Amino acid sequence: MKKYPHQERTFVILKPDTVQRSLMGEVVRRFEQTGLKCTAMKMFVPTEEKLIQHYNKSEEWFLKKGTNVVNDLMAQGLPIDKEPMEYGKDIIRTIVKYMTAAPVVAMVWEGNQAVNVVTKIVGTTEPATSDVGTLRGDYTIDSYGHASYENRAVRNLVHCSDAVSEAEREIAIWFKEEDIMKYNTAQERIMYDVNLDGSAE
Repeated sequence: MKKYPHQERTFVILKPDTVQRSLMGEVVRRFEQTGLKCTAMKMFVPTEEKLIQHYNKSEEWFLKKGTNVVNDLMAQGLPIDKEPMEYGKDIIRTIVKYMTAAPVVAMVWEGNQAVNVVTKIVGTTEPATSDVGTLRGDYTIDSYGHASYENRAVRNLVHCSDAVSEAEREIAIWFKEEDIMKYNTAQERIMYDVNLDGSAE
């Protein structure tokens, strides 16, 4: 079935730190303010099996991320006691441990350039270097080096898809298609209706 540009979907998980710090409403507000539409939402404690399927990382990814961790530790003068590959794998291990410790909220958001818009609002993966004005830049100060030193996941509030194809893959893991609502909003009509039908008296 053909989709219009404003029907692009992206996937978001509000991680345990967002839920525990009562920031869920703030995150939703920021997405809604741009004109994005929430089409699915649920709260649950994810399983390890689903999380491994979700993160789906390659050896190349582990090496790249692990090398970044090593470089961060070196820059901070902290000890390095593993190979980069193991540091990379530790990222997923610690994420799984953290994400299964408390409830999360999974959501599907829809709108023009939904993937890019959400990514821009959320900010870069490391909170300490994320821009002011982004969720991660404004609401947390964690860093890769600090998380690695404590052997835990980076507390960066939100997971969001980084590509349309990845969003569709992730949505299918956590939601059935019939769970995703199809509806129109007044906001969509003013943003996407070519003729602004019915906007004037």
